[in-house]
Amino acid sequence: MTNPSEPPGSTVTLDRPISGIDLLSSHLAFSTTASPAYDWLLRDITPAGRTSPHCRVFRRRIFPDATPAQWNDWQWQLANRITTRAALQRFLSLSPREEAAFARCNGSLPVALTPYYASLLDEKNDHQPLRKAVIPVLDEHTAAPGEAADPLGEEEHSPAPGIVHRYPDRALFLVTSTCSTYCRYCTRSRLVGREHHGHHTRSAWEKAIAYIEKTPAIRDVLLSGGDPLTLSDEALEWLLTRLRRIPHVEIIRLGTKAPAVLPQRITLRLTRLLRRFHPLWISIHATHPDEITPEMSQACARLADAGIPLGSQTVLLAGINDEPETMRRLMHGLLKIRVRPYYLYQCDPIIGSSHFRTPVAKGIEIIQSLRGWTSGYAVPTFVIDAPGGGGKIPITPEYVEGCKHGDVVLRNYQGNLYRYPDHAPGGTAAAD
Repeated sequence: MTNPSEPPGSTVTLDRPISGIDLLSSHLAFSTTASPAYDWLLRDITPAGRTSPHCRVFRRRIFPDATPAQWNDWQWQLANRITTRAALQRFLSLSPREEAAFARCNGSLPVALTPYYASLLDEKNDHQPLRKAVIPVLDEHTAAPGEAADPLGEEEHSPAPGIVHRYPDRALFLVTSTCSTYCRYCTRSRLVGREHHGHHTRSAWEKAIAYIEKTPAIRDVLLSGGDPLTLSDEALEWLLTRLRRIPHVEIIRLGTKAPAVLPQRITLRLTRLLRRFHPLWISIHATHPDEITPEMSQACARLADAGIPLGSQTVLLAGINDEPETMRRLMHGLLKIRVRPYYLYQCDPIIGSSHFRTPVAKGIEIIQSLRGWTSGYAVPTFVIDAPGGGGKIPITPEYVEGCKHGDVVLRNYQGNLYRYPDHAPGGTAAAD
């Protein structure tokens, strides 16, 4: 391992020649403190500055004064987020339902989307899946039975600022209230886009970290928010360094939608930073196959090439991704950019979410359309995050038909029945 006292760019003497595959293996073979010496690792593998043609057209039309360098700067993207009806009307023909939502905006989740993500929206079609996910409609002002501002009971399981400790060995650490793009079905719409709760301050972080330090059962910490990748590199480095000093914290995870909505955030500097803190995992919020652009592909390649395992989390949404073929394309697309489908969530019953929520049977149908019909790696676990703080409960199709004469009767993905000899040790048939 590189000596931490060596200055950046110094020569490292290796016991044997080391290949690029060695460097990219789990838990990189040496520290990347001397990061300039290894810039070639990401630069050679991942071409830089990839911009889709539609993005270039959108930039020239809507942001004519922005240079290509500015467009590809994540801080420029954040500074120029689209947050008002007037700004949206520069490139979208708002429907009556969308217009009505802006007329009743008091108390609702703020609107914000990056110029990059705005370039993916259909100018005229208000039923486009990506547009429905980020542009408000009047339906979100209608509360349905069973909906709540905090349906998962996170605040009841919060022993310190920004901490949700529901499971015995892991904790959720909400480090910011900011997202670059706000999804209209957001579980934390009560918090994000608002500054009043103060979870994002350094003093609040210190209190949260103090709780983790004094709770040795916590071995896994998930940074979320908001989106932690809206924080600066310096803030992320501070948080990750402090967490890595805690002996019982084995795993650090980041939950983010940045690769899909702000791929410019995944810079070489960021990847060099993150790979210093292995084992570190990233869960990416992916909604629809149309999000998988060259820009998102490049962002995920940089993270994967830095040895960071990537998983996806997808919310099942009516009229957006609730068709089996749409979900199959999304899962296949994610695998191709080295993101392993992880969770498919039933949409949480936040206030005003009924137009997004599907019947639970739809999620089971989608899992049945994947299981056996495509790679097992492409099949996420369908879960309901139980209202009231019960945690994630897997919902699966039933493949066990029952028992007969000591055999388990199974149904495969084609509906055919098979018998498995379920015998106890010593050859005795298990009881029916």
